[in-house]
Amino acid sequence: MLALARQRLGDGVVLERAELGGPLPFADAGFDDVVASLVLHYLEDWTTALAELRRVLKPGGRLIGSVHHPFVSHLTAPPGTDYFATRSTSQWWELGGTKHLMTFWDRPLHAITDAFTAAGFRIDVISEPPPGPGARERFPEIFAQRESGTFLCFLFFVLTKT
Repeated sequence: MLALARQRLGDGVVLERAELGGPLPFADAGFDDVVASLVLHYLEDWTTALAELRRVLKPGGRLIGSVHHPFVSHLTAPPGTDYFATRSTSQWWELGGTKHLMTFWDRPLHAITDAFTAAGFRIDVISEPPPGPGARERFPEIFAQRESGTFLCFLFFVLTKT
């Protein structure tokens, strides 16, 4: 993602990578925007991560992010799973010839939005965007299962530091 952002934005924009497992190695109020794309759902508790993301944002700064769509997580859960419960789900992924156990934390929509507002963010945008241009050609096997070409996979959001 950083390489693509650098290609699109040029060298005049400072881009940094960080892990959300603890304190971020950045000064208070040092960033206009922070992007957390498909990362929060790997954390059981979002409290520390959201507090750190808010801390490094300037007043009025934005957190732009995405998570697994909670409704899709529920649809793929075992029968009888409580949508309103926060629960872990694990899957084996093969990356670079090595298998890794990936664990996600599924949350209902209200738990996601409550976490954002409790952390001191105003929710400006919640979006369920359609697939991007070229997606049908790049992933024909997925679209073959969905003739309409529509499906929900992710929930996108823009939050502002209050």
